[in-house]
Amino acid sequence: MGYLSHILILINIYIILSVSTGLLVGLSRMISLGQAAFYGIGAYITALCILLLDLSLIPSLILVMFVNAVISLLLALPAIRLKGDFFILATLAFQFIVYYLLNNLVSVTNGTLGIGGIGPASLFGIFEISGQGGFLIMSAVLAVIVLALFYKLFHSPYGLALKALREDEVALQTMGRNTHRLKILAFVISSAFIGWASYIFATYMTYIYPGGFHLEESIFILIAVLLGGSGTIRGGVAGAVFVIVIPELLRYAGFPDDIAAPLKQILFGLILILVMRYRPNGLFGELKL
Repeated sequence: MGYLSHILILINIYIILSVSTGLLVGLSRMISLGQAAFYGIGAYITALCILLLDLSLIPSLILVMFVNAVISLLLALPAIRLKGDFFILATLAFQFIVYYLLNNLVSVTNGTLGIGGIGPASLFGIFEISGQGGFLIMSAVLAVIVLALFYKLFHSPYGLALKALREDEVALQTMGRNTHRLKILAFVISSAFIGWASYIFATYMTYIYPGGFHLEESIFILIAVLLGGSGTIRGGVAGAVFVIVIPELLRYAGFPDDIAAPLKQILFGLILILVMRYRPNGLFGELKL
């Protein structure tokens, strides 16, 4: 039961990550390689909230969302004017900058040693959230809230405007819509809710270090979005389940760790190629409009 609970908690974390990123990638067609940077920023802010400020669940979530939103806004204002590969390169540069800051701001992040002793989480400072059962409930509740909020967002007038932006930005501009503002808001919302996943991860693992938020993690999140189907809620859920379960199946197959790790990357790469060839919108993505 402990192992199953652990897998379900990880799935809930990746549901939040993939659905949040799906707003950016799936609806507005902006490929970002900086999602792990916001994931890491949120985790370190969580450590600050708990270890230094002694904040409970809700104030911590609000503060993490606010910090991620402000930083993403500062990044989006100049980067959003870049097109295609140049926007990707801008987010990639941001990813590397954050990673090296986490490594080198030793007085704040403890450098490569990381920060331990995070947690436990608490609700209103009264009810302590600890143990796999408590974190499973907390992660499931937060994941369901994110799913409900993003379902409403995807089907709201704003979501429809993003879909129109995805299909033909020039046509949307001729209708008088400010496409830069739409993109900036999508970037900010996506980054802010990634902070929820950061909070769950940091309090559940109780230890964070810069290596957990490298470029590879951004690619992993992007794979979840693209495989499941960008731009849909069911796609985000399917992608999260997929990227967590597949490595565990390889573990059960009996491969040693030094073989399982590269095999996982090869397998994900092969599956991604096949999905992009035969299901370009993902396994559970939207049909082409």
